[in-house]
Amino acid sequence: MGALDEGHCNGEVEGCFELDFEKEVETVAIEDAVKVLLQGLGEDVNREGLQKTPLRVAKALREGTRGYRLKVKDIVQGALFPEAGLETGTGHAGGVGGLVIVRDLDLFSYCESCLLPFQVKCHIGYVPSGHRVVGLSKLSRVADVFAKRLQDPQRLADEICSALQHGIKPAGVSVILQCSHIHFPTLESAFLASNHHGFVKMLVTSGSGVFENEKADIWGDFLSLLKFRGINVDKIHPRDSADNCWCPSQTTSKVGPANSGMTAAVSLILRSLGEDPLRKELLGTPNNFVKWLFNFKNSHLEMKLNGFVLGRMDALKSIGDDNIKSELNLSFWSQCEHHLLPFHGVVHIGYICTGGVDPIGKCLLQSIVHFHGFKLQVQERLTRQIAETASSLLGGDVMVVVEANHTCMISRGIEKIGSNTATVAVLGRFSTDPAFRANFLQSIPNSTTPEG
Repeated sequence: MGALDEGHCNGEVEGCFELDFEKEVETVAIEDAVKVLLQGLGEDVNREGLQKTPLRVAKALREGTRGYRLKVKDIVQGALFPEAGLETGTGHAGGVGGLVIVRDLDLFSYCESCLLPFQVKCHIGYVPSGHRVVGLSKLSRVADVFAKRLQDPQRLADEICSALQHGIKPAGVSVILQCSHIHFPTLESAFLASNHHGFVKMLVTSGSGVFENEKADIWGDFLSLLKFRGINVDKIHPRDSADNCWCPSQTTSKVGPANSGMTAAVSLILRSLGEDPLRKELLGTPNNFVKWLFNFKNSHLEMKLNGFVLGRMDALKSIGDDNIKSELNLSFWSQCEHHLLPFHGVVHIGYICTGGVDPIGKCLLQSIVHFHGFKLQVQERLTRQIAETASSLLGGDVMVVVEANHTCMISRGIEKIGSNTATVAVLGRFSTDPAFRANFLQSIPNSTTPEG
């Protein structure tokens, strides 16, 4: 992702894994598989921007699935503390009806259906028993063990709940997960659906012990303490619902089988992560992931502008006054070529228009953004390419600001959920006149990137 590419695992995270996997057999296997995927997309694996991509992808995937190599008992043992009065006290912390809650744990996981990361807001409650309470940080660490595996929301909630029930033996455990799965449009649909929703959301619960009955009063207490967390009880996904599909890859239109060499490479990646590609939930994953990648195939398309506005700009230049025009919040979707992980956001384009006449419409500028976005990219290059193409149509005085959320900032050890990156390109008079730049930048609204 360009300027932020060399970040590694946050040193403040307890038990952070060393990412020096280069010589391990699993890492080498994933690297070889990624090379097959890049070649299948028509890319040159030896070009400068892609030379280290196979290793970066291997590190990201192994870090993002490190939960397969961790055991809950190693986390919980030694973290249980005695607390007198738990068996009889009423109204004491952990006594009869005495909930302990940890809220707003930010996690991420990889979707087992498509291998794209999804974000999780996790809330855990438990009622201690038998003179035992657990160190609160351990609730987060246990949740992270199961999040760092290929998952779907309901199984993730159930595994967290079951592990805590068996590990600390409380009177009961409750888990609520608010999950958000990125939903990219296809290249074709991006041009047709201006109001595309970028995320699929699901709310799931799991309970054991006193929480096993979903209608028990204790659930009311738990939910009341989660107010203002955006939790709508009516939107909790039913456990026994016939519609258990939440991954966008399973709801998109069906196409023919993907490249067999590429799907075999994805199956090899699954085995190298410690998974079984023949597990029923993973049978369609290689095909789904390859279909996803083909949105960004290097097909050497040409942008055909058909001489649009040529000559018209010359006429406009003689009219007179200069005005700054802008198109704000143009959506874009792209794929980071360093990690093969998606990034998305909005593009703002400002240009100097003589005579106060808008020479081209928003639709064409949005098409330029999509044309450069649906490729393996880095944000800095994307910004420059949009500016250069727009400049050829708009007379040369152009400023472009790209604001983006990168999933590689949350899913490869950095875990900076909610972070945002802005890049700027300036051409013509915007590069020499601070007043023009300031005028355009002040027109950009706050919080314009899509919600994560």
